[in-house]
Amino acid sequence: MNLVVLDGYTLNPGDNPWDRVAAFGTFSVYDRTPADLIVERSRGAQILLTNKTPLSAATIAALPELKLICVLATGYNVVDIEVARLRGIPVVNVPEYGSFSVAQHTIALLLELTNRVALYDAVVQRGEWSKSRDFTLMTEPLSELCGQKLGIVGLGRIGARVAAVAHALGMEILAYNPRSRMELPGIPVTWLELDELFRRADVVSLHCPLTAENEGLVHAGRLRLMKSHALIINTGRGPLIREADLVQALKEGTIAGAALDVTAREPIPADSPLLGLKNCLITPHIAWATLAARRRLMATTSDNIAAFLAGAPQNVVNGVTL
Repeated sequence: MNLVVLDGYTLNPGDNPWDRVAAFGTFSVYDRTPADLIVERSRGAQILLTNKTPLSAATIAALPELKLICVLATGYNVVDIEVARLRGIPVVNVPEYGSFSVAQHTIALLLELTNRVALYDAVVQRGEWSKSRDFTLMTEPLSELCGQKLGIVGLGRIGARVAAVAHALGMEILAYNPRSRMELPGIPVTWLELDELFRRADVVSLHCPLTAENEGLVHAGRLRLMKSHALIINTGRGPLIREADLVQALKEGTIAGAALDVTAREPIPADSPLLGLKNCLITPHIAWATLAARRRLMATTSDNIAAFLAGAPQNVVNGVTL
């Protein structure tokens, strides 16, 4: 079996070996693959692994030997899954590997917005506290989360972890999920339609996959529904938010702040209007990337390949069975 990894660096920058995956056959891994080399590097592969390198209809059509596509992530919008289905090629993902890590990062972003830890550390390092006449130095307002409402858009595995931590902090949980309603033992959840969630929440956190239906779900109209002190957090996918509308809302004070681990284009363009906004925190798509999470991702990818080779593929997202 010939296996090719098109963009392996982020999963294994040197601390997360490919040994379990490589053991399945002839193995090639590329740190990154530019668009003009995707087909060339993929030729001859029976198993193709990708994280963010796109596999379009044309690319899949150019690979007659391809039998399995492994997405090294939960989201699989980089693959034309319908074309793969018509070819009888299973597309498999890793649905559960980063829930703890992404939830942890979500809460870290929330606490940075409310407690301003980095800002206050900078104040101290600049010597401003040393010059203070008082034992405490308040340069920016702080807010308490207890009693506030957290609106979770996409209450699945990650959203449930976020809800558990937020509930422990005393927050009330609001949720929207168009297809199912998860029960969280011991945590009351108020289910709302999307506009009502934006209207009532003090904090909105996005945890839904990117689909054609929800691209741009955060737009000027919904931002205007939000409270002026409200915050929005996105650790899902960048295109869930219309960034121009968010920039305008942040500049005009329609909402108080935002924290983003993902943006519409990644890496973020150097001239992005999101950069430099005082009330917008941005981290470089790292919520998923703890070593513990990446090790789980690698292990499940190995299990996905083993299941396919045994004739019973698992974690299939396009309905193909053998």
